[in-house]
Amino acid sequence: MSSQADKAKIFHSLHVKGDPIVLYNIWDAGSAKTVADAGAKALATGSWPVAVAQGYGDGQNIPMQAAIDNAKRIVETTDLPVTLDFEGGYAIDDEGLRSNIAKALDVGVIGFNFEDQIVGGEGLHDIDEQTKRVTAVRLSIDASGVGAYLNARTDLFLKSKPEIHANYMDEAIERAKAYEDAGASGFFAPALLDETLIGKLCEATDLPVNIIAIPGCPPKAKLAELGVARISYGPVPYRQMMAALGEGAKAAFA
Repeated sequence: MSSQADKAKIFHSLHVKGDPIVLYNIWDAGSAKTVADAGAKALATGSWPVAVAQGYGDGQNIPMQAAIDNAKRIVETTDLPVTLDFEGGYAIDDEGLRSNIAKALDVGVIGFNFEDQIVGGEGLHDIDEQTKRVTAVRLSIDASGVGAYLNARTDLFLKSKPEIHANYMDEAIERAKAYEDAGASGFFAPALLDETLIGKLCEATDLPVNIIAIPGCPPKAKLAELGVARISYGPVPYRQMMAALGEGAKAAFA
């Protein structure tokens, strides 16, 4: 079985601009096995499906230890790299972030999504504050020796309407540069769907760019052409599975 550090190296290597790694998001050990058997090169949890599958809402409403324990069970079922959607790290202060990241790394994950929205509040952390937070996460990763992948997420586009996304591009690029300087491995821009804007972002940053394949997103081939390095699916797989489950139940009860 590969070591945690080896898995982290593999995961880093899968992020190639123009040849994106596809992460079909999972929520538990069962979904992990199904997606792995389908040919996945790596596995990624999504915070929304993990929470909802356990009866919680998204936004760090599932207890942190429950989310970590769930990740542990996933890691134990596969030799694939497993990255954890850790939302805002369940802390605001640097000490709390470093401690929480260390706890997650202890169960074998090799990467994190780490977002800049104020979880449970309004808006986003300002650039300086979030840069400090990214630095804290990076310091915890470096102290572990694992070399985990830090996917710094901005919610600029998720929190705004598509017709005004162009207005936020300069800030997105500024955040990408700041997060890169703070130690981010990649830059995640969920809800960014416009081809021109995706291409502009990919050109403006050296970081591998992650785009989420929600309805309205360009197809994989186009995203590759634009320079995207990572495509994830977020809540889409869980919603599709639940829709099929619901239809099956309705048919059974008819």
